[in-house]
Amino acid sequence: MTVRTGRHFLQIPGPTNVPDRVLRAMAAPTLDHRGPEFAELTRRVLDGLKPVFDTTSPVVVYPSSGTGAWEAALVNTLSPGDRVLCFETGHFASLWRDMAETLGLDVEFVPGDWRHGASPEAAADLLTADIAHRFKAVCVVHNETSTGVTSRVPEIRAALDAAGHPALLLVDTVSSLASIEYHHEAWGVDVTVTGSQKGLMLPPGLGFNAVSPKAIEASRTARLPKAYWDWAPILDANAAGFFPYTPATNLLYGLEEALRMLAEEGLAQVWARHDRHAAATRAAVRGWGLEVLCADDREHSGSLTAVLLPDGQDADAVRKIVLERFDMSLGTGLGRLSGKVFRIGHLGHFNDLTLAGTLAGVQMGLELAGIPVGPDGLAAALDHLRTA
Repeated sequence: MTVRTGRHFLQIPGPTNVPDRVLRAMAAPTLDHRGPEFAELTRRVLDGLKPVFDTTSPVVVYPSSGTGAWEAALVNTLSPGDRVLCFETGHFASLWRDMAETLGLDVEFVPGDWRHGASPEAAADLLTADIAHRFKAVCVVHNETSTGVTSRVPEIRAALDAAGHPALLLVDTVSSLASIEYHHEAWGVDVTVTGSQKGLMLPPGLGFNAVSPKAIEASRTARLPKAYWDWAPILDANAAGFFPYTPATNLLYGLEEALRMLAEEGLAQVWARHDRHAAATRAAVRGWGLEVLCADDREHSGSLTAVLLPDGQDADAVRKIVLERFDMSLGTGLGRLSGKVFRIGHLGHFNDLTLAGTLAGVQMGLELAGIPVGPDGLAAALDHLRTA
C-alpha cells in the first residue's frame, strides 16, 4: 500500500476542491424539509443564487448532476420533432447533442475541430437562412470542459437578434459559472444550465436551471414528456420555501456557505482571479514549448487549460506519473482527445500557491515522462503571478 503524506492535489476541472467552510456547513444536522426553518433556508439560497447567474428571474434547483439539468432545459421548453441548433465544440457539446436526439429532437450539429468555440458566423448564416423559424432552440456550451475553450455567447445572442429569430438560447455553464464572467439576463439567455461541483465549490449532486420569462412561457406549451424535471411544480413549491420532492438538504447548507464566500470575494474579483491563474498556466505551457489546445486567443478558458502533447507522446502516461509520484490528479483527454491532452483545472477554491504547486508537479511529471520540454515553464508562471 502506498503511503501518502500531505494533501492530495485535485487539479481536474471538476469536481473541484471543497472549502473547509463548506464542508463544515454541510456537517450540520439535517433539517425537516417540510418545516419553517428549512423554508427560510430555501428562500435565502434561491435569492443568493440570482446574483451569481446575474438574473432577476427564477433559478430551479434539482438533486441531480449537470446532465440532469441539461435534460430539464430541453424537456421544459421543447416538443417532439422540434429542430435544435447545436455546435460541436467538444465532448460535452456532443453528449448534449446525443441527449437531444434521444429525446426525439431534430438536431442540426455544426461540426467543429474541438479547438474553437461555437461559431457566431455559422450561427448567423443558419439563423438568417431559417426564414420559417424551424429552429426552436440554440444550444451552446459556454465553457467546454473537455477542451478549455470558451464560446462567445454574447455573439451568438447577437446573431439571433440580427436575424430576428425567436429561437430560445440554452447555455451550459457547468464549468464556467462562478469562474468566468457570465450574465444570464444581459446576454439574453433563456435557460442557463449548471452543476454544483465546479465554480460553486460543492460536491456533485445539485443541478440548476436559470430560466427567463420567455422560457417559462415556452414551458406552458412544450410537449416533451417530463415529470421529475417539470419546472411548474418546483416553482410553485419554491414560492413557499419548499420542493415537491425530498431536497438534498445538506448540500443546500453547503450551497448557502459557498454563495456567502462568493459574495465576500465579489464576483468581479472571482472572475479576475480565474483569468489571472489561467494566464499564468498558459505562460507555463509556452515556457515548456508545448501547445495550448485552444486555438483562438479570444476563447481561452479561465477554468482550465488543456495541454496538447506532441505526436507520439502519451498524455495519460504523464498523468500516471504525476499521480504516482506527486499525488496529483490531472484531467484526462476525453473522446477524440484521449491520450493527446491532459487538462489542468484551476477553478473554484484556488490560490497562487496552489497553482504554483500544481505547475511544479506538472513540470516534473513531463520531465520524468521523457517529454522534451523547456525548463522555463514554472518560472514563467511564477513571474506572471508576481507581476499580474
